[in-house]
Amino acid sequence: MTESTGERRKRLGDLCHDISTAGSKNDLIDAINDALAVSAPVGDTATLEFLGKLYQKQDLEDLYKRIDRVAKKGLPDVWAGNTSVLASDAVAAAGRAAGAVGRAFYGGGQALLTFTDALKDAKSQDGDGRETLHEALRMLGGKDGWFDDLYEDDDEEAVRLNARSLASLGVGDMHKAAIAADDAAHAVARDLNKWVSEARIRKLGTGNLTAVDKLMLAETSAVDGDPVLNEILTAHDLERAGRRMDRLSAADRAAMDRMLAGSDSPQERAYLMKALAAGHSVTEIEQFQGKIHGHDPEWLRRHLTPVVTAVDSMDDEGLAPDGSNNNKDYVTFDGQRWIQGGDGSEGTCVASSTVTARAMVDPLYALDLTGGRSGQEDDPEAFKRRLVAEQHRLHTEGDGGDHWEGMGPDGQEHIADTTIGAATGDDYQRHDLDGAAARRAVLTDVEKAVADGRPVPVDVKGKDGAHAMTIIGQEGDKLQIYNPWGSTTWVSENDFINGHMGKAADSGLNDAYSVYLPTAQ
Repeated sequence: MTESTGERRKRLGDLCHDISTAGSKNDLIDAINDALAVSAPVGDTATLEFLGKLYQKQDLEDLYKRIDRVAKKGLPDVWAGNTSVLASDAVAAAGRAAGAVGRAFYGGGQALLTFTDALKDAKSQDGDGRETLHEALRMLGGKDGWFDDLYEDDDEEAVRLNARSLASLGVGDMHKAAIAADDAAHAVARDLNKWVSEARIRKLGTGNLTAVDKLMLAETSAVDGDPVLNEILTAHDLERAGRRMDRLSAADRAAMDRMLAGSDSPQERAYLMKALAAGHSVTEIEQFQGKIHGHDPEWLRRHLTPVVTAVDSMDDEGLAPDGSNNNKDYVTFDGQRWIQGGDGSEGTCVASSTVTARAMVDPLYALDLTGGRSGQEDDPEAFKRRLVAEQHRLHTEGDGGDHWEGMGPDGQEHIADTTIGAATGDDYQRHDLDGAAARRAVLTDVEKAVADGRPVPVDVKGKDGAHAMTIIGQEGDKLQIYNPWGSTTWVSENDFINGHMGKAADSGLNDAYSVYLPTAQ
């Protein structure tokens, strides 16, 4: 059976040590044969290259330009779709969608071509290493019998040492090839998962909305920030809302249609569908619409979308004296941070991370915190009181420590399930990470989850103790981290793998030691 790229990488790393320390001819021969038994990097590079070039030929630039011209000609205020979408808005959304599809084709093709080049090099280096190992075996000849293996004269020792040195070079080449193949496999999986998640319209699979309705819902972003990074409905939201829409009774479906058609803005419609995706009943969504109807998109964003990703959020601005990134964006409501204890003084990092994660995926939950019982409040002090009360409630539910300090892993998993999972339909499971290899192995699953719009809690530790944060986004080789000290920032995959998570907190909290991954129930 062919090993995974990660298994091959680890096995050859172990065999590098076994070969370089082999103390007898027979041990060396066994170790060399074990290395040769490890499978070579697999994959049909010709097919991969063909697919990559084919995807990149799907040029939608001309289509985008034609749609853009139509959108800028000043269309009359006519309505389209079941939800009364302005035709001009629909055309503009079509342009954005065409651009996104074009980027997905090109980006997916580029990912495959990059992977192809890396795989070709890895296959070549692996082949060179195998040939070197065979040469070392030829130098050694056959295995010694039991008696001969007990004694080694000077000439035999010299042959063994020369063969061992040669074999070390060979297995080293194979190990380097395995590392390159594993890194390339992860990168292509990460990039393709991301591009698939951005094929957004097809995620909304319900037959109860027209193509125009689906287009508008998929392409609507919260105001402020980068539109591409701030779509109101994530890929997971779109898929889950579509499924729930199809399961509604005729009466509830008619009520949803009326609410969508009566919305004042594309953002209002998107938040109604996000509420449906979060598992709320149509009755609850009707009450929710009564609270948000008539408010402008900026009000909706402030009350319903805690985290907004700025255009320059990924700029590298160096490190602060405490080892954290200088480039941090504060998560606020009317100037009050979404922060543990309301001012950062309490140790409720697990509960506080969970509160903000739930607010990101459930607009009704967010509005209860920001707008109060009426949903209309704009009072940062009242928000702070509600925020801290909810943090304390979850801290207690998770059997957190006295004086609002700390929470064990069982409690953390429990509140992730009951709070975040209740809105996403997922079961959260803890994965302990005992080093760089374990963090590397789990990274693809982490990135797929957050690309789809499902937050992933992460625990870090170091000389300053332990701390809980949440991974909330992924772009390229970067992960977006929400820190319940009230900010977001980006770290690299290598930071996550190699113990530099202090960039999201401080240098005393570097090592990611567990993540909580969502799986559909």
